Amino acid sequence: MLLNQFLILSAALFALGIYGLLVRRNIVLILLSVELMLNAVNINLVAFESVIRSSDGVGQVFAIFVITVAAAEVGIGLAIVLMIFRNRKSANVDDLSLLRW
Repeated sequence: MLLNQFLILSAALFALGIYGLLVRRNIVLILLSVELMLNAVNINLVAFESVIRSSDGVGQVFAIFVITVAAAEVGIGLAIVLMIFRNRKSANVDDLSLLRW
């Protein structure tokens, strides 16, 4: 496959993630949009690494680091969402005013 096909797929996934991040009001869907953007970055890393053809596999190593960070983000993010939902009975971003004075 060509590099252009992977870049178009990655750009479409990233744009879909940005759209979901800006439009959605549910915290869980916002976290899902961030995960979609991170997966688009992973596709770019692996695609560019396959073009460079390095023996080190740098793109794949960075992709594994991104997956690790994404897993930590999901764990901590969902814990925060559950605590907010337990206190506020809503996962809507507009209903949150915890950080206001």
